[in-house]
Order: sequence, then structure tokens, then C-alpha cells
Amino acid sequence: MSLGKKDISLNISSKAQISKVNSNKILDSFLKIIIENSKKSTLKISNFGTFCYKKSPLRIGRNPKTKEIFRIPQRSKLTYSSSNAVKNILN
Repeated sequence: MSLGKKDISLNISSKAQISKVNSNKILDSFLKIIIENSKKSTLKISNFGTFCYKKSPLRIGRNPKTKEIFRIPQRSKLTYSSSNAVKNILN
């Protein structure tokens, strides 16, 4: 099962009894705060988890159909590590 932003926004609106437009704004603001603050340094939210950027190294890729080799550039990835409280809820 996977959840998209639309599903999460609908859940927020039904649980908090607010409009879908407002719940979508809340979700967008939350994600924007996480992205902006984790670029500066590691962002830790108590009893939820830790967000940080990690760099994936330059690597060699291959097209499986043509066997052509090409370089995949280095890039930054936003990673999430859940806290023990979240792990206990999920398990």
C-alpha cells in the first residue's frame, strides 16, 4: 500500500475536520519546512524521526537493452530515519 499527497491530505481533512484546501496547504507547508531545514543541517523531530541529505556518489550505469555505458552524476537525496517510537507503533 502506498499513500500519495492527495491521500494524506484527505486523511488530514477528515481527522481534523477542516477543508481539503486547508489540509493540502498544511501538508505542503510541512513538507516545505522539512526540505528547507534539512538542507542546512540534520532535522530531528522528536518521537517522529530524522531527515538529512546524503550525497550519492558518481557511478557508472548501463542501458540493459543497448549495453551502452554512461555516467550517472553525483546527487543529493533526502533520507528519513524513523524514531524508535514510530518503529514501535508500526511493528
